[in-house]
Amino acid sequence: MNQRKIIIIGAAGRDFHNFNTFYRDNNAYKVVAFTAAQIPDIADRKYPASLAGSLYPQGIPIHDQKDLEKLIKELDADECVFSYSDIHYTSVMGLSAKVNATGADFTLLGYKNTMLKSTKPVIAVGAIRTGCGKSQTSRRIAEALMARNLKVIAVRHPMPYGDLEAQKVQRFAQISDLTKHKCTIEEMEEYEPHIARGNVIYAGVDYEAILRAAENDPNGCDVILWDGGNNDFAFYKPDLMITVVDPHRPGHELSYYPGEVTLRLADVVVINKIDSADFEKIQTVRDNIEKVNPKAVVIDAASTLSVDKPEVIRGKRVLVVEDGPTLTHGEMKIGAGVVAAKRFGAAELVDPRAFAVGKLNETYKTYPEIGKLLPAMGYGEQQMKDLAATIAKTDCDSVVIATPIDLQRVIKIDKPCARVEYSLQEIGNPNIDDVLDDFIKKIKK
Repeated sequence: MNQRKIIIIGAAGRDFHNFNTFYRDNNAYKVVAFTAAQIPDIADRKYPASLAGSLYPQGIPIHDQKDLEKLIKELDADECVFSYSDIHYTSVMGLSAKVNATGADFTLLGYKNTMLKSTKPVIAVGAIRTGCGKSQTSRRIAEALMARNLKVIAVRHPMPYGDLEAQKVQRFAQISDLTKHKCTIEEMEEYEPHIARGNVIYAGVDYEAILRAAENDPNGCDVILWDGGNNDFAFYKPDLMITVVDPHRPGHELSYYPGEVTLRLADVVVINKIDSADFEKIQTVRDNIEKVNPKAVVIDAASTLSVDKPEVIRGKRVLVVEDGPTLTHGEMKIGAGVVAAKRFGAAELVDPRAFAVGKLNETYKTYPEIGKLLPAMGYGEQQMKDLAATIAKTDCDSVVIATPIDLQRVIKIDKPCARVEYSLQEIGNPNIDDVLDDFIKKIKK
């Protein structure tokens, strides 16, 4: 039998899951390489043999995506499988043109081949873009389920930036587990809020092994909460699918892959940030929801802000530090830190670009649209050091920290800091409680 030679185009997440669920034990295919984008320093590594299975005793090499066309020719690849998220349709099809021009096929796997079935009820939370407010929605759902005396086990979309073999299955039940698993800032931002609320969260590389561990967690498990990343659709088959949309980016819900997929799959759509968006943009999003998913329940919500030290902002020249991925591949021009700085009377937003150090200089070159905000890049130890050095060098009075975790816990900041926190607040009905009450009635039948 002639095996089709496959290159999986990814970014250290969906790519590994697609391999594990569809290709790993499939003799009809031979995966000859992964390519990597978005995530710094992931290329020139290997997907280890211990995870790749018996068909791949040497593991599978990971290359930089910029070498894709050359790899297709050198490896005589028959097919390239696009496997990462938060990508504009123009970019996806531009990549397909490059692939097709080499003679190879271009593939997008659907959920039938990649979703795993759980023995427990599953609620999945996704979004149409990075930075919509998906994580705060997941936290709101977890709190509501726990208030109903249900044991919630969260499973987070993968962020395996370190030793892939060691990260096969990761369980986080206490803050010290973040250190134990050598988490980056990006990982801590997603895991720590769940831990702080008292529920266990899993992540890693092998999501079937993760699912079975979560179902049998020693703390017990009544509901699996899939906490999605970027705008990817769920790895687990949901019994309730909730998708968050963003009226600050109207139209993106129908123009980014696979965000439109998550919108079309949704049982419930949350229109977040209504408190800070223009009416016309909100209406555009409503019209687009109605166009592609008229049966979905629609919840209106605000992203409410709180600031621990408003006096650190008022009248000051402030450096605003926002969530990294939201500014980079999420393409947001404004985040919670900017909103807080304006509301609490900052005199000026200081531009950090002239003070940027090391890998942050590379980030600004790759994503020039970030402007005068500082993304909290922390994919590795060097990026964290560069972030601390950039903050130290920046000529400002104080720092507004608008990341999901307190940066002062993981890097040293010798300047006055105000921390911005944000949460989901539904407006009117239907709301999250209404949706969960209906969900619980169905799963108890």
